[in-house]
Amino acid sequence: MKKDLKFFWTLFISTFTLSAFTFGGGYVIVPLMRKKFVETLGWIDEEEMLDLIAIAQSAPGPIAVNSSIIIGYRLAGIPGALVTTFGTVLPPMVILSAISQFYTAFRDNVVVSLVLKGMGIGVAAVIVDVVYTMAKGVVKTKDALWIIVMCVALVVSLFTSVNVVFVILACGVIGAINVIAQDKKTGKGGKAA
Repeated sequence: MKKDLKFFWTLFISTFTLSAFTFGGGYVIVPLMRKKFVETLGWIDEEEMLDLIAIAQSAPGPIAVNSSIIIGYRLAGIPGALVTTFGTVLPPMVILSAISQFYTAFRDNVVVSLVLKGMGIGVAAVIVDVVYTMAKGVVKTKDALWIIVMCVALVVSLFTSVNVVFVILACGVIGAINVIAQDKKTGKGGKAA
């Protein structure tokens, strides 16, 4: 893939438009990033995108920015990460700066309040789509361990008071143990040949 000015412009515009026209936070932007970089541009394959998003979720900070950094770095190293980060951060920064100037007018406006409630319904629908897409990807692997981990994580998150951070950490530990076990099975345990 040629990394010229056109490539970086496409990378910037992609993250800029996704960030500018997405309401609801990182979990809403994730499926749109997948659609853009996997389906539309074809720069990343489906499985790798899921891996990159998993890494972004486990890192501290906003998932939209983390995802942008990781995708940009994967596609074009540090310059790509800088371009995608700037493209993702710029729209909310401009929008929030403008809104802060008119906060008192927005605060009491009934129409604005109703519009935001309507957007909340749309955000919920997009999050359901994200969960469905990611769960479908896990089920496609036909790996019993990951299907069980997914189901247990869902049950623990929904029906207990365990903090979701601990659920994510437990899943990360299980993943790390699984990778180490797989490496030992295949002989990739890090020993020199």
